[in-house]
Amino acid sequence: MSLIQDHLKYIACLIIIFLTGTTEEVYTNYEGVATYALKETNTNSTPVYNKKEEILSLCPVGILCTELGGDCLKCTLNTNCIYGANYTANCTVLPQVDCIGEQHFQKKYICRYCYQTEHWEHECHQKNSCSSVASPQQYYRTNCTVKDDILCLGRRTFMKNLPCNWTGGHRWSTALILSITLGGFGADRFYLGHWQIGLGKLFSFGGFGVWTLIDVVLISIHYLGPADGSLYI
Repeated sequence: MSLIQDHLKYIACLIIIFLTGTTEEVYTNYEGVATYALKETNTNSTPVYNKKEEILSLCPVGILCTELGGDCLKCTLNTNCIYGANYTANCTVLPQVDCIGEQHFQKKYICRYCYQTEHWEHECHQKNSCSSVASPQQYYRTNCTVKDDILCLGRRTFMKNLPCNWTGGHRWSTALILSITLGGFGADRFYLGHWQIGLGKLFSFGGFGVWTLIDVVLISIHYLGPADGSLYI
């Protein structure tokens, strides 16, 4: 019976080592029987993700402290401020940030949350997974980050709904010229990504001219656009 207990203890130690990944030398004594598990630090383990270290690595080096962005500073903002009013915040450079000049200074800011900043005051991750020419207009949700020189309340990165207005690089002028000159061969449709219709125009000689004329009109009034749902540039 004691042999079975010893085996169970050994198996339990192995399970602990497997689950924790790091170990220390453990000794147990049960009715005069010593069991142990050697545990040592796993040198190949993945380092713990540290968001603060990532932010510090993005801070510029050797510039004036007053020119650092909001991610590199710790500023005291008045949460009871009046929306839209101008205030002054006391800011301190974060530890380990290398900059020139006084590390304690004041910066002006407008009382508002970061998600309330104007569209030119933050940058958003653009997506092309929706149609820019759909009716009604489509929207998508994405991450936006306030620019470095802007101080605001709350999180500097936030979610925002944006209208689909991306472009795939197709030029309206190029599409119109191709439609007028080579529309009978389907060049305009091929350029815009409408391959099946382009083949139909090619083998029908532009619908004997009628199809070509219709596409010239549709492209000229911006009714016919790229097949991927993007906008002209």
